[in-house]
Amino acid sequence: MTISNKPAIKPVDPRFSAGPTKKRPGWSLDALSDAALGRSHRSALGKAKLKEVIDLTREVLEVPADYRIGIVPASDTGAVEMAMWSMLGPRGVDVAAWENFGNAWITDAESQLPLDDLRIFKADYGQLPDLSQYTGDRDLVFTWNGTTAGVRVPNADFIPADRDGITICDATSACFAQQLDWDKLDVVTYSWQKNMGGEAAHGMIILSPRAVERLESYTPPWPLPKIFRMTKSGKLIEGIFQGATINTPSLLAAEDHLDALKWVKDNGGLQFMHDRADTNAKVLWDWIERTDWISNLAENENERSNTGVCMKIVDPRFQALSANEQSAFAKAMVTLLGDENVALDFGAYRTAPPGFRVWASGLIEKSDLEALTPWLDWAFEVVAAEKL
Repeated sequence: MTISNKPAIKPVDPRFSAGPTKKRPGWSLDALSDAALGRSHRSALGKAKLKEVIDLTREVLEVPADYRIGIVPASDTGAVEMAMWSMLGPRGVDVAAWENFGNAWITDAESQLPLDDLRIFKADYGQLPDLSQYTGDRDLVFTWNGTTAGVRVPNADFIPADRDGITICDATSACFAQQLDWDKLDVVTYSWQKNMGGEAAHGMIILSPRAVERLESYTPPWPLPKIFRMTKSGKLIEGIFQGATINTPSLLAAEDHLDALKWVKDNGGLQFMHDRADTNAKVLWDWIERTDWISNLAENENERSNTGVCMKIVDPRFQALSANEQSAFAKAMVTLLGDENVALDFGAYRTAPPGFRVWASGLIEKSDLEALTPWLDWAFEVVAAEKL
């Protein structure tokens, strides 16, 4: 086969990782110059910085005034598990999953927590399970945007408005890019390192009044580690939601997240981020539509993520390869474009079908995605000439 000429234009920034994601446009270390370094997170300055993160989060994400917002340990994973271990048990539980992280919450529910009444709604990569099975009389754990599959729920219509159960939503790659229906969500969790390009290890947990009521009325029968405890003597520890964190946070990382939040606010707020993510994802969707060797991993158009766009290789010659050969082919393309400093860290998640996951949220520049697609075509031709 004849290989096309190598494209002349490279993305200005080759970082398309799904997490940690790239910093905001124009970011530099100067953005951290006001960090409260060497200060206690319990000092007046430290608490003020953390409280500013909480207050600005409420403003930018348009969180209802009666919802609590807290900074918690262990990234989004810690926040989800904190909610599950603290709240589940008094009624039946449904867990919905269609990719790796949702499956992790199934493992917690099935193998770690002694839940007596558990239902699992599962689907393969690229699809959503039948969420209409959720009837509202049970608790629900689900992922809004399947980070490793590129499949999201299009809305929260499947959650009854008059539900009795609480809903725990892992929204780590949906926040700041997709419209969340706060009235349907009792616990929302995410991390700074996804859509906001922050540093790792810090999780966010947002609680509705119904979630607080559950915490104050229910004591789980199993022991809770310190980093999961949100109540004391049957009452919510309000300090957690005012900047008095459970463990020691990084004030350098907090400063970095403040910078990202301020950038979003200064550029138009939440709708600005939604619009950029939609525009960026469309660049990739349009390229996929006109390219015969690649397909969107998400099968239904209205369920496709506008943050982590996941792709699978569908060329018939590729499909004839063994699973190991397919994996090697996709990895060879990732290595090739990494060596060219065109695209970094954009391979599919290890449990997903061989292919690619390109981050397209509001911090990515559209021009970089436009520059990337010809390189993907070129890389496929180069690797295909060798392996097909």
